[in-house]
Amino acid sequence: MAATQNYSTTARGSVLYLAFELGASKWKLAMSPAFGQSPRWKTIDAGDLAKLQSEILSAKKRFGLDKAAPVRSCYEAGRDGFWVHRYLTSVGIENLVVDSASIEVSRRKRRAKNDRLDGEKLLALLIRYHAGERRAWRIVRVPSVAEEDARHLHRELDQLKHERTTRINRLRGLLATQGLAIESVARLAEAIPDLRTWDGKALPAELQRRLMREWERLRSVSREIQDLTRERAQRIRQGDPADGVEPVRHLLTLRGIGVNSSWLLTKEVFGWRQIENRRQLGSLAGLTPTPYQSGDSNREQGISKAGNRQLRAMMMEIAWGWLRYQPDSDLSQWFRLRFAGGTSRQRRIGIVALARKLLVALWRYVEAGEIPKGARTRTWQEGLVRHSGAA
Repeated sequence: MAATQNYSTTARGSVLYLAFELGASKWKLAMSPAFGQSPRWKTIDAGDLAKLQSEILSAKKRFGLDKAAPVRSCYEAGRDGFWVHRYLTSVGIENLVVDSASIEVSRRKRRAKNDRLDGEKLLALLIRYHAGERRAWRIVRVPSVAEEDARHLHRELDQLKHERTTRINRLRGLLATQGLAIESVARLAEAIPDLRTWDGKALPAELQRRLMREWERLRSVSREIQDLTRERAQRIRQGDPADGVEPVRHLLTLRGIGVNSSWLLTKEVFGWRQIENRRQLGSLAGLTPTPYQSGDSNREQGISKAGNRQLRAMMMEIAWGWLRYQPDSDLSQWFRLRFAGGTSRQRRIGIVALARKLLVALWRYVEAGEIPKGARTRTWQEGLVRHSGAA
């Protein structure tokens, strides 16, 4: 009944609710002043901000709202990023960026889905949210322009490393078609003329040319990786406050935490997010448990995997490295006591639990300077020089 009363209050208010369905070429707008009232639908060209303002004014006139009536809007996080949010807030519209994975959907095997239905669902949830139903969905924390810009370097570096692996695998695959295998592709260009097939013949001419082109692409990617790695190290050494490297340096003082992990943790989590508790932190990385209880059924489904995939993968690497570089820490001893004597599956389960505990410990270390119990430290300069030995 309380929810119904809130919706009734909303109906008597003078607010225009607006839900976006953002597409590459068109934007669909669903607008309504109250819960339960049929929305006004309009389609505009993507990015046509003047037309957007015009449609908002038309909707206010259509629903009998004052021209100065506030507008509350929302859209799902996606390819358009946050520029739309920044524009909307700059013109006085209260906007929310919604985590699409948190929107409730029907569990029917075949459910109808189109932009109109999605827009109506989004609009209804927006009104419910502002009526007080805060658990209707999850809101994305929008970074500032500087905070968002700071994430490009490590994300590009990660993408280039994946591309390098793809290039290497392609070269090995091409050689495998001729029954050949090499330990390293670093000097492949010099070795190509001397490679021989099963019958002692040289590689076919077109294959040789393709191998050379693929090797040149690999060399280009490797150079870009080296350039970005040097640039990142230089930023850490210089300590420019604009780069926000202090948390990076702080994390580097822990053995087992290298440049890759300290930079990613800072730029994705510790450098700008306002973490309130460890449960929120675990959810951010997708490392929270997902129990399933229904009647007599009671089981654990594993971790949620609903957070930052890159952060989660890095924490798994850090957890394995922590056991090696911090064997005397309380966290490592806890893992050995609980999981070291178990099966490989039990150890994999244990490393996930260790990763979650370690993420919380690193958060406390950055925020309050609380060193994880039993952990060994070093200078950040040493960590920067020796980063190749850790995550």
